[in-house]
Amino acid sequence: MFFKSNEIIQDTDALIREHSEKVSLPLSQEDKELAMKMLSHVKCSQDEEISEKEDIRPAVGIAAVQVGVLKQIIAIYIQMSEDEVIELAIANPKILSHSVQMTYLKGGEGCLSVEEDHPGYVPRYARIKVKAYDCIHDHEVILRLEGYPAIVLQHEMDHFKGVLFYDHINAVNPWEPIEDAIVIE
Repeated sequence: MFFKSNEIIQDTDALIREHSEKVSLPLSQEDKELAMKMLSHVKCSQDEEISEKEDIRPAVGIAAVQVGVLKQIIAIYIQMSEDEVIELAIANPKILSHSVQMTYLKGGEGCLSVEEDHPGYVPRYARIKVKAYDCIHDHEVILRLEGYPAIVLQHEMDHFKGVLFYDHINAVNPWEPIEDAIVIE
């Protein structure tokens, strides 16, 4: 189960800048199905055979607004190593605390909803503690993420406020190193 390329809202569409609403709990069947389809989409997008055949761009995360639904739902699938996978389908995530230290991806960020290249560093918190509703197991969770997974979750949560990754890039000097930040290769 995945979304066709034309179902992914692009940054040229005003909807991507809208604010997403919290999801009512317990989850409705419709919201649970949406979360699971989003998670399936991210997983399928990372399968080379499926992504080529179906012409879907690879992704590690997706927010509901990217498929035209203004709800606070996110799906993330990250293969950290052969033995470790981060698989999340969550609703209403809220950052409870974060590090002072920042981090960023050395090569910059990308987004399913952004086809144009926007080079530059995107500063994010290096560590975050998040409260959310786990759509897979149907209960509230506290997540502690750092490094790349923390970057991905913050990127997706920005979509709830209509913020895109390139809004964070230093307009004057996009590649200016961020002081005391952890650089992720």
